[in-house]
Amino acid sequence: MKEVVITKPFQYEIRDAPIPEPGEREVLVRMRAAGVCGSDFHNFKGENPNAKYPFIPGHENVGVIAKTGAKVASVKAGDHVVVDLIITCGTCYQCAHGRENVCENIRVRGSSADGGWREYFTAPESDVYVIDPNIAWEDAALIEPFTIGSHCSGRAGVTADDVVLILGAGTVGSVILQTCKIIGAKVICADINDAVLERAKQYGADMAVNTQKENLIEKVRQFTHGHCATVAFDAACFHGSLTSLFARGLVGNAGRIVSLGFCTEPEAISQAMIVQRELDVVGSRMSAYQFAPTAKNMAEGKYKLEGMASHFIQFKNIDRVFEKMLNPDPELKKIIILFD
Repeated sequence: MKEVVITKPFQYEIRDAPIPEPGEREVLVRMRAAGVCGSDFHNFKGENPNAKYPFIPGHENVGVIAKTGAKVASVKAGDHVVVDLIITCGTCYQCAHGRENVCENIRVRGSSADGGWREYFTAPESDVYVIDPNIAWEDAALIEPFTIGSHCSGRAGVTADDVVLILGAGTVGSVILQTCKIIGAKVICADINDAVLERAKQYGADMAVNTQKENLIEKVRQFTHGHCATVAFDAACFHGSLTSLFARGLVGNAGRIVSLGFCTEPEAISQAMIVQRELDVVGSRMSAYQFAPTAKNMAEGKYKLEGMASHFIQFKNIDRVFEKMLNPDPELKKIIILFD
């Protein structure tokens, strides 16, 4: 089989490797599609402090079970599956209290453990979730991103009473938007790209604001009749983006601000900025226990998937993916890798 290995920042190899054999409680997955995440860009460029070189990238992985180990009982050969990105110990405090996504001993496929940019790989039976075979592979590759929306909206406690502000309307912002709309909240999306803001409207945004052309605070206060948003998500994740959400007029008293990024530069946030309004500042990383319900939602057609991905590249042409990483296309929204 073929596999892609990032050997160090800005360098990769395409290698021949033997197809692995599953252990007694493992399955062999034949890859059919993989999403390319913004974190894959950061991993390739050496910008993720959690990446451990060399590694096989890819954490948005879907495929068919080709073979099962002798003691596998919950899935069978031929099942369509999505593979969890996290590998956990199952015994630490976090795992025992429903927070496996921040397990003390966590490894993540595609950065600190080998991921899915290869034709076959093995995974524990417990890490794969059967999905509806009627879901197209290019859509199934979006299940993992949508689990992020489910997880972070849960971390924020979003309800139908909330007015949600999402800073950044790219892939992550779009899945948060759609998740919050399913819950019933009103959603404001902010970005600097008119095309992604137009897409956000198609996905149900109640207001879209181009922050290069409009005053975000004025637009939020106008939409909320002066009451401000109750929840804000930083889906832009650049240096200063989190601090910007603390500006007076964006998030009201008792509001929640959720951070999703890995920017390592310090932010300019004071104690008073949090305490005066008794804000909840919440970190949200990946997801926990969201694959099965998210796959069910996708099978039931609850997500709008058209336009989520803009580029579809065959695995045999994987060089094109890295070309896009090195030379970003302004029209690029998301890449899906398709396997034969």
